[in-house]
Amino acid sequence: MNRINFFYLASFGTSLLGNSITAIALPLVVLFTTGSPLGAGIVAIAAAVPAALAGLLMGSLVDRINRRTAAILSDVISAVALLILPIVDLTIGLSLGWFVAVAVLNSFGDVPGITAREAMLPAIAKAAMMNPSRLIGVRESLAGVSLLLGPAVAGILVASFAPVTVLWITAGLAAMAAVLTFVIPKRATVLASDPATASTARPTTSMFHGLGIIVRSPLLRGLVLLGSALAIVLAATQGMVIPVHFAFQGEPGFVGFVLSALAAGLLIGGGCFAAFGHRVPHRVWFISGLVLVAVGFSAIGVLGPVWSIFAGAAIVGIGGGSMNAVIGLAFIENVADSQRGTVLGAQNAVMTLVPAAGIGTAAVLIEVSGLPLTTTVFAALWILAAISALLTPRLRRLGQPEA
Repeated sequence: MNRINFFYLASFGTSLLGNSITAIALPLVVLFTTGSPLGAGIVAIAAAVPAALAGLLMGSLVDRINRRTAAILSDVISAVALLILPIVDLTIGLSLGWFVAVAVLNSFGDVPGITAREAMLPAIAKAAMMNPSRLIGVRESLAGVSLLLGPAVAGILVASFAPVTVLWITAGLAAMAAVLTFVIPKRATVLASDPATASTARPTTSMFHGLGIIVRSPLLRGLVLLGSALAIVLAATQGMVIPVHFAFQGEPGFVGFVLSALAAGLLIGGGCFAAFGHRVPHRVWFISGLVLVAVGFSAIGVLGPVWSIFAGAAIVGIGGGSMNAVIGLAFIENVADSQRGTVLGAQNAVMTLVPAAGIGTAAVLIEVSGLPLTTTVFAALWILAAISALLTPRLRRLGQPEA
């Protein structure tokens, strides 16, 4: 691994780790400060909606300036936003309004930063003389590691310090990600063969331009719909089904282990794609991922012995890790570099909103019909989505450039 892809992956992992820790620590800060679970929910909504708008608005900006510059600016915004809360806590004291304001500001750092790093991957791979499929597989594995370590690190930090103190650390991680990105040579983040990524690129006329590109492309439209289905089912399983099940069993401590099994599966799935993705046709990885995720969700849905839920979560992670790598590579291969930031920004905006739909729907179903029917509904939803993907001709030919 040379200097270019090392610092790219290091900045990506550091940024994602900081986001993962913040996702755990920030609701606790809100809860301890306001004493209101509703307040934590309001802050979560205040973060999600502007984050989606930021993805739509900033995606085209990522295409008009160097992606390295966009990633650095995004990390700086996140660092500043997270620093506001501990500083206010030390001076005038925190209130719910401060949390909402910081959540909105921070949303303009998270999604554009992710978009910029995803958009620069082909240029990084070319500059580092590395196969893009291998680089994206390593990146997915790194995402699994960050998701595995984030909650554990957050738990240790919150137990050792006051929750608001943890935000100094997460702000430092965002700043470190900016520094690591700055070390990447500027030339390595632009494809020389496509000067449209330079600052002279013509701006798009609408914030919905990226969504329009996705809707008009059968392949991209199918992949986003499939990704949305996965995000809904996964959010419902992680955010409601698993916690409620173990709470009913009087064993809430198992929730963290199940989520760790899922993250470990993501690590394995992405690692396998990084090692062998260039040797096996992408559609084989894609179909295998669809089937594994269906098997995993079905195993979880039975709500049997603890070991079966652990195994189901790990299988979902393995299938999802390899499938996400293929989907990410498909966006790279089928979107022009001059529009990649716009399209990925739109995709990330959608993926920011849909998990809330999964959690909300699961909460209603559990309340109305009970946990067994809820797990059946979401397992069936994914199976239907997988069958639809297998019956879609363009998805069956995944790996071939789209006309």
